[in-house]
Amino acid sequence: MKSSLPRLAALTLVAASALVQAQQPAVIFDMGGKFDKSFNQAGYQGAEQWRKETGKAYLEFEISNDTQRVQAIRRMAERGASPIISIGFAQASALQQVAKDFPKTQFAIIDAKVDLPNVQSVLFKEHEGSYLVGAFAALVSKSGKVGFVGGMDIPLIRKFQCGYEQGAKATNPKIEVFSNMTGTTSTAWNDPTRGGELAKAQFAKGSDIVFAAAGGTGVGVYQAAKDAGKLAIGVDSNQNHLQPGTMLTSMVKRVDVAVYNVLKGWKQGISVLGLKEGGVDYALDANNAKLIPAPLKVKVDAIKADIIAGKIKVADYMADNACKY
Repeated sequence: MKSSLPRLAALTLVAASALVQAQQPAVIFDMGGKFDKSFNQAGYQGAEQWRKETGKAYLEFEISNDTQRVQAIRRMAERGASPIISIGFAQASALQQVAKDFPKTQFAIIDAKVDLPNVQSVLFKEHEGSYLVGAFAALVSKSGKVGFVGGMDIPLIRKFQCGYEQGAKATNPKIEVFSNMTGTTSTAWNDPTRGGELAKAQFAKGSDIVFAAAGGTGVGVYQAAKDAGKLAIGVDSNQNHLQPGTMLTSMVKRVDVAVYNVLKGWKQGISVLGLKEGGVDYALDANNAKLIPAPLKVKVDAIKADIIAGKIKVADYMADNACKY
């Protein structure tokens, strides 16, 4: 009997270890990977902040093709991970399918809505942040012509475009806005060569500032802006450091905050983060400080305050039937 005690203790320790492992959260990054310098990377930074603060680990997976989503989410659920956080709207249908099969597991989706009792959905008011950087572009542009390069042609990216155009045209009614989408498949998120080509075409038409809402494709847009001596606006993460002196600002979408908050305390239901909630904003740091003098900042901050106060209503392409394309 005594000889079996060490073995029983060992088994207990193994079981306890397995339980801890089973309770780990998981983060599933979408196409482009966790180092895409944009949307996925913002989510990664939020997860890393949580890890550093708590000392706890999390599981992760990077989607490399469209067929992996269901399998990746299901595998995490089978391993006992909870909550399982899917980064990006493209994972919504896969998450909905798997979440129904694991009703006791907590799931979260960033940038989409999945209406299930075991899912937390986090959405953003991208149109508000895009309105702000559109105002920036209109105030800084010397040619009266600005550009927009989107990634995959979907309603969400049209939402960015619509907000940007509203901000630019409200600030300068005579401004001209050129817009292009990179493609209609998920490869549009990671095609910097095509992004650069689209930006160059807009510069050739007279645009002197271009806003890219295109994931990793934006890297090519920013390089083209630098090469042409023009300005660019980043998206999702603060991308000002990618091309210092070229990046006028970045429309930050706090995916990092969303992921961090889910890891800190999962909550069923829908959260919508806008300017008021600190979910979107423009980025100002040492990399672009010289491009944004105090009088310009005052003007844009006044617009921001008016949006938060409800004095300026920014139409949402996905909800208000605005900006017909």
